[in-house]
Amino acid sequence: MLPRLLGLGGHPSWPPSCVDVDEEDGHRRAVSASEHPPQAARQSSFSVPTARLGHPAGDITYIPMRKGFVYPAAVLDWATRRVLSWRLSNSMTTDFCIEAVEEAVHRHGKPGIFNTDQGSPFTSAEFVGLIQGHGIQVSMDGKGRWVDNVFVERLWKSVKYEEVYLHAYDSVAQARQGLQSYFKFYNERRPHSSLDGKTPDSVYFDSLPIQQAA
Repeated sequence: MLPRLLGLGGHPSWPPSCVDVDEEDGHRRAVSASEHPPQAARQSSFSVPTARLGHPAGDITYIPMRKGFVYPAAVLDWATRRVLSWRLSNSMTTDFCIEAVEEAVHRHGKPGIFNTDQGSPFTSAEFVGLIQGHGIQVSMDGKGRWVDNVFVERLWKSVKYEEVYLHAYDSVAQARQGLQSYFKFYNERRPHSSLDGKTPDSVYFDSLPIQQAA
């Protein structure tokens, strides 16, 4: 897998409420339909367009407010670093993660594989069932292997140091407004050295004809 080939490492910190559900061997695995039956998933009300995504990944982090924490979830396109969708919640539940994925699939098409870590919202029957119900394979990071999702971790670092730590949000609404502005800036105007100084939007939209023709 790409991040392991890059040879990157590190240790993120999480508040106590962020509980991981890990395998005994700690390796990434593809979750089978028999383990999390698709019928347990929420039924989608939209038709899925032709796939345009390469390899998206979903992740959750926590951000501090003046009092307490809130939890953003995002879906990122690995190849272009573009944030495809995101949601914000004041608790670690599954529903807002599902909403983020539903929006990404609805707006950008379904990929062949979707990567997450082994956090409890992503290993729930509802979430895995939704993904597999669209015919998408679920790929999960190994135990303690944040580098398996390194591009999303880099996104969260940018979000925290370029937006969150510069403000002290007084409310969830204020946090949502700040994140909305930042993600717009991140996609449209923030250059990336890994993209030869281009923005995620420019690389993503330039690659669409290639992705659609593939």
